[in-house]
Amino acid sequence: MKVLITGAAGYIGSICAEALLARGAGVIALDNLSEGHRAAVPPHALFVHADLQDRDALDRVFSQHRVDAVMHFAGESVVAKSMREPSTFYDVNVGRGLNLLDAMTRHGVNKLIFSSTAAVYGEPQMIPIPEDHPKNPLNPYGKSKWRFEQLLADYAEYTGLQYVSLRYFNAAGAAAGRGEDHRVETHLIPRVLEAAAGALPHVEVFGADYPTPDGTCLRDYVHVTDIAEAHILALQEIERVAGTAFNVGNSSGYSVLDVIRAAGRVTGCTVPWQSSPRRPGDPGILIASAEKISRELGWQPRHSSLENILHTAWRWKKAFPCGYRSETTVRS
Repeated sequence: MKVLITGAAGYIGSICAEALLARGAGVIALDNLSEGHRAAVPPHALFVHADLQDRDALDRVFSQHRVDAVMHFAGESVVAKSMREPSTFYDVNVGRGLNLLDAMTRHGVNKLIFSSTAAVYGEPQMIPIPEDHPKNPLNPYGKSKWRFEQLLADYAEYTGLQYVSLRYFNAAGAAAGRGEDHRVETHLIPRVLEAAAGALPHVEVFGADYPTPDGTCLRDYVHVTDIAEAHILALQEIERVAGTAFNVGNSSGYSVLDVIRAAGRVTGCTVPWQSSPRRPGDPGILIASAEKISRELGWQPRHSSLENILHTAWRWKKAFPCGYRSETTVRS
């Protein structure tokens, strides 16, 4: 099988590419490198430097390679940026995604795994959150992802598209040679580890007045290698579960202060922090129900204890202190 991965130079896309290659699949790794890193792409993947807005480039990829399925990770994902620049998120996450779907249609490729998000739910009405929870996203990031999920259903009706949407909760942790390295880092765990390493003076804790045990946000952290496994299982079973959305989460919640304390234990370092006001668009609690993906795909979060997530992320950070800009060569 040959799989086209969009956003393959990014955090989750590169690790999914690595997992597919390890199982003998061929991988075409497409990325515009606006956020991703060329060094993150596994060496045995065929790299294509292109943007989803370039229809001619997409046609060349599908014409020159026998693509059996697509995993679609490319997109804008920073919630705070979406509050400032909503048009960018609708352009990239919806408009350019439609370019991809149209190219797939033109070339007869009808299998897609979509990288969606728990942000489609908004402020939860029940915990843990099931897949049929009402969709009331609080920010343009979540709204753009939910809109694209709806468009996938439209394409399934008129093109026969077989798709699965995977709604991640908080992706975290690292594989042996690949980890989390955003050009502007906003995610909690990398910033906590930067503070532990002395690269940041402190971690900002956004909001201490949420209705949670310690007043800080509760989040469900899932290891990135478990996320990769969910993609592979969804692709293997796509004909049986086409048109389905699955949560990908740990079904356990940890507060921001829980993460900071656990990082101190794992690293042996003090993690200074400072309270700041809430960020617009942040729900207080996001915890997944993972019953559906466990029941229908047999998926389990095998690597997603908070301690293991922090241990693998810390190990990667020590091996690559400057991320993909480190002198150390990223291994396959």
